[in-house]
Amino acid sequence: MTMYKLLALTAALALAGCATTGTGPGTHEATVETREGQPPQAQPAAQQPQQQAVIPSGPMSAIQSSEVSSQRVKSTEPPADLWGRIRKGFAMPNLDDDFVRRHEQWYSTRPDYMLRMTDRSRKYLFHIVEELERRNMPMELALLPFIESAFNPQAVSSARAAGMWQFMPATGNDFQLRQNVFRDDRRDVLASTRAALDYLQKLHGMFGDWHLALAAYNWGEGSVGRAIKFNQRAGRGTSYAELSMPDETRNYVPKLQAVKNIISSPEQFRAELPNIENHPYFQSVTLERDMDVELAARLADVSVDDFKALNPQHNRPVILAAGTPQILLPWDNATVFKRNFSEYTQGRFASWTAWSAPSTMSVAEAARRNGMSEADLRAVNSIPPRMLIKSGSVLIVPRGSASQSDVTSHVADNGQLSLAPEIVTRRMVVKAGPRDTVVSIALRYRLPASQVAEWNNLSAAAAFKPGQQVVLHVAARAPVAVKVPDKAVVRTSATHAVPHRAAAPVKAMAKAPAKPVAAAKTAAKAPAKPTAKAPVKPIR
Repeated sequence: MTMYKLLALTAALALAGCATTGTGPGTHEATVETREGQPPQAQPAAQQPQQQAVIPSGPMSAIQSSEVSSQRVKSTEPPADLWGRIRKGFAMPNLDDDFVRRHEQWYSTRPDYMLRMTDRSRKYLFHIVEELERRNMPMELALLPFIESAFNPQAVSSARAAGMWQFMPATGNDFQLRQNVFRDDRRDVLASTRAALDYLQKLHGMFGDWHLALAAYNWGEGSVGRAIKFNQRAGRGTSYAELSMPDETRNYVPKLQAVKNIISSPEQFRAELPNIENHPYFQSVTLERDMDVELAARLADVSVDDFKALNPQHNRPVILAAGTPQILLPWDNATVFKRNFSEYTQGRFASWTAWSAPSTMSVAEAARRNGMSEADLRAVNSIPPRMLIKSGSVLIVPRGSASQSDVTSHVADNGQLSLAPEIVTRRMVVKAGPRDTVVSIALRYRLPASQVAEWNNLSAAAAFKPGQQVVLHVAARAPVAVKVPDKAVVRTSATHAVPHRAAAPVKAMAKAPAKPVAAAKTAAKAPAKPTAKAPVKPIR
């Protein structure tokens, strides 16, 4: 009997413990689902319900089976797939207007597009969901890349916004997304997600409303702030629906709401969602040496396209370990990469390295110095035609067979390729006048005296004999001369000799009254045509 009472007491205490972990309406549940490789997330102390411990008293009695089955115990089963986990985290107020209906219809009548977009998201969604839960942010934000880039990390807009979260260059710099000759962190899966959520949290802190935060993400925080102040002065409301904004921003949150509605009830919209497991798709692997992209993909036993889908930030065919110490690989392939890396004995890991131009030079000259063709140097460094490479620019060039050292962190983090338009020149031959020198000719044609001297095999301090032919190379569209002495003759490779005195008729023409004066006066009186407003561009 004593043993029976002891068992009854144990059962009662266990049920009392379960009761103390229950939650009331409007509070967060204390039991947090755990995931493989992830520690349980503790509930903030400020949100835990204040409850008294239940201590049984009085004589003990047997517990009936009906009483045990009636006790509710919190389930610890995780959602079956990632979509269920996303739906559980929706926390934004819903929009319900004609804009939403319009976008629901647009997406639902394009099932192939929706399937491609959602299938592409399987590589990135788990990481985004994890970050949103860690920050206690609304799960609707996990769907934002559907609106921004259709989950394409290589996407680039006409306004130069790049990556899955579509950061503009300046905003990317504000959130520590490096953009150099080797990589563009606006396309980096981990870095861009961190920056986007940082930015959204900042905007929510500014406006206290997620819809306004999203409007600012698209339109700019300054624009939203001014629209709010305008409505306040006019005595109007300041909600998202009440602000005056460009069409793109007006449709921005309704697009997100439409995608949210389809994800919430795919059967209602006859949408097919691919199965995405509630499990990490990728894991990070430390990169110990500079490595060609193709070799990294081969060691991981994945295609180059799949490797680039997880590591889209790389601008060149080589990954610099000092700038990108980690790469992302599919979960199972990470182990394959580590094993193959440790067993690799086929030579060097990188066939490319960085080279800094010591002075401004042509692409042909830079290619000659590095033992490669001009076409190959242009292709690997994305150099357009008719451009010069400016001094200090960093380029990717073949690594010498004896070179084993990796690129330094300073170059990997700060290397830039600066280009200048290549000036197209034409050869001219002029006749020197009395008292002409190398310096006077150079000043007249706005050229360096050292170049004039070099073209004519003279010293920079030399003087010309009257009538001596002087070779010059001037810009194709440059003015011929500032001032030419009397009787000097100008020759070009394409024209006959023209005496400078032949300019006299031009003076006569200059003195003649201009005929179209009346037309000019009429045009001046005409009202100016209104100019069309330039479209508003997002600031990211």
